[in-house]
Amino acid sequence: MNKLLAVIALLGLTGCATASNTYLNNGQQGLSIDCSGEAMSWSSCYEKADASCAGTGYNIVATNGTAQPKESDKTLGVEVGNYKSRNVIVTCK
Repeated sequence: MNKLLAVIALLGLTGCATASNTYLNNGQQGLSIDCSGEAMSWSSCYEKADASCAGTGYNIVATNGTAQPKESDKTLGVEVGNYKSRNVIVTCK
């Protein structure tokens, strides 16, 4: 039973970035990528953008969220604290 609870807790902390189609003010189609949460990072957003654009590259249109802390602000090299909100809007090249 304890192992099951540990697995459920681990799954709750992990996640994956999600991408959804969006339209920019100029009518161009883009991707809104959400990589919010403690277990995610800005690099998760950029990896998802690269995978979603099938290796053609992407342009960052906007970012919104909690800034990435300096290494000296991390505890044992890990970002610990409140829930982090991260969202990137990109267009594929």
